[in-house]
Amino acid sequence: QVQLLESGGGLVQPGGSLRLSCDASGSVLSAFAMGWYRQAPGKEREFVARITGGDSTDYAASVKGRFTISEDNAKKTVYLRMNNLKPEDTAVYYCYARVVTGPVHDYWGQGTQVTVSS
Repeated sequence: QVQLLESGGGLVQPGGSLRLSCDASGSVLSAFAMGWYRQAPGKEREFVARITGGDSTDYAASVKGRFTISEDNAKKTVYLRMNNLKPEDTAVYYCYARVVTGPVHDYWGQGTQVTVSS
């Protein structure tokens, strides 16, 4: 079992920055990947970024070059540094962990709101 808790969301002006954090507990060391999705009002949940157990990273084209995903040394916290934020980045951001023990299990945090507005 994995528990995830996001923090760091808030209101920021266009061009500003935020850092989201996701604190993980439970069987996190078995995670195949951890990362972030987001969901804006009226839209489907979309992939943002992920980092694998081998520290390989992947980003959605819309955020590449602006967002950076990283982990602490113990891999208990995943971060999403968001720079040069745009109004279209406004969404609820969800942390996830994918655990592969034969079957695939995905775990999700409760989400944190990011609003980009002047």
